[in-house]
Amino acid sequence: MPSRTARTEWSGGLPDGSGRVTLVSSGAGTYDVSFPRRAADEAGGATSPEELIAAAHTSCYAMQLSAIIGEAGGTVKSLIADASVGLGPDPAGGFRLTGIKLTVRGQVEGLDADGFATAAQAAKETCPISKALTGVAITLDAALA
Repeated sequence: MPSRTARTEWSGGLPDGSGRVTLVSSGAGTYDVSFPRRAADEAGGATSPEELIAAAHTSCYAMQLSAIIGEAGGTVKSLIADASVGLGPDPAGGFRLTGIKLTVRGQVEGLDADGFATAAQAAKETCPISKALTGVAITLDAALA
């Protein structure tokens, strides 16, 4: 399997510095980052590591859930997955991810609500990004649309 690459170029200190994140492998884009915008309620047009983790998690999760539904005999019409990744102070110093809330709504044929919930939980446990984030509490809200 291939590796994927991203690059961040940063200048300045944490409170006054800024950077640009480039998705190198895909060429999909370059995005501004700064700590003041990362810690603010409004992102002000800049992304953050937490938003990038949310994007990685939802895309991985949707792929994994689609596979599990197919293995269970269902057919995915649509899945909408959202992730909210929290950032907060770490009691040991610095910052940490405070939790991830995954929400998924699906239009699926061939599975009832319980079957969908079972598949959704299995996908949460087995998607590679969930596995990589085992040090963070991940909650799931899953339902058929």
